[in-house]
Order: sequence, then C-alpha cells, then structure tokens
Amino acid sequence: MSRADRERQMLDVAERVFGERGYQAASMDEIAERCGVSKPMLYEYFGSKDGLLLACVTRSKAELLDVTQKAMAGATDPEDVLWRGMVAYFGFVDAHSRSFAMLLSEPFAASPQAIEAVEATRRQQSTLIAGALATFAPAAPPEAVEAYTEIIIGACERLAQWRTRRPEVSVEDAARYMTDFCRQGLGPYLR
Repeated sequence: MSRADRERQMLDVAERVFGERGYQAASMDEIAERCGVSKPMLYEYFGSKDGLLLACVTRSKAELLDVTQKAMAGATDPEDVLWRGMVAYFGFVDAHSRSFAMLLSEPFAASPQAIEAVEATRRQQSTLIAGALATFAPAAPPEAVEAYTEIIIGACERLAQWRTRRPEVSVEDAARYMTDFCRQGLGPYLR
C-alpha cells in the first residue's frame, strides 16, 4: 500500500474509533489493530494521539470546504447558494456524524492544536458563509453579515447535534430550517 493510501486508511479508521469511543477513550492500540499496522507505525505517521486527531480534523476541514464550495458553485441565485451550501454541510456532517459529535461533545479533551484546527474550520466556513450572505442580502451592513455568519455557524452545529437524536430529520429538512432561518433573520436586508 502506498504511503498516501496507508495514511488515508489510518485517518479513516481513527475517525471511526474517535467517533465510537470519544477522544479520551480511543486508544492507539485499537486504531493500529483495526488498520492492520503496528502502533509504532501510527506514531511514525502522526507523532501522537493528538497528532492523529489533528490530522483527522485537518483532513475534514479540507473536505468540508471542497464539498461546500463545489455545491455552491452550481447555484443559480443567492438563495440557491444558501440552500446548496446547507445541504452540502449537513450531508458532510451526516457522513462524519460520530466524529463530528465527538468533537463538539469533547471540545477540550484534545490538544490546543486540535482545538485550534476545529476553530480554523469554523473560520473557514465563516468566510464561505459571509460571502454567500453578502450576495443573498446585499443591503446588509458588514457588521450584520458578520453577526449573522456567527449565528449561522453556531446554529448549524447545534442543529447537527440535534439531528443525531432525531434521525428522521433529513439533510434537506435541516437545510430548509437553516435557509428559512436565514431568510427570516435577513429579511430586513433582502431586496
């Protein structure tokens, strides 16, 4: 197996184990065993359990940006940009639901670097959302766009957590709730 393929495999397995057990209870022994590699090999690739979590978060950050940007690129109007972005976000969270829930439920269990990586993911998405909101509500002042962006980031995370207890709520339902929320909140600034 190539180094890149091996690394991808280890990250996939680590994400599952972190999601199943939580960061504190996850063990490098179990991750190595499930990968069919030695524990020293995990350390060779990632340096530590914190390094492995950081690599998982960093990869997810890149994947989330790619998924949401691609979804939004095909939009036909500003409201479609929001809709497609929300569907992509909640779809991504579904695909990574256990690890996402672990990161939000154990935010301070990881290293400061992993915590910063999670915050960097939020900032990344904030930039994307702020651009979409500025297009969606061009009359909104920059401060309002910034405030609503932060509200949406927090609301999306809470809605995603809520959905883990409500599997009957679809990705599209969640996207509709958020799009409706944006439309209502930004109503005074819409054309």
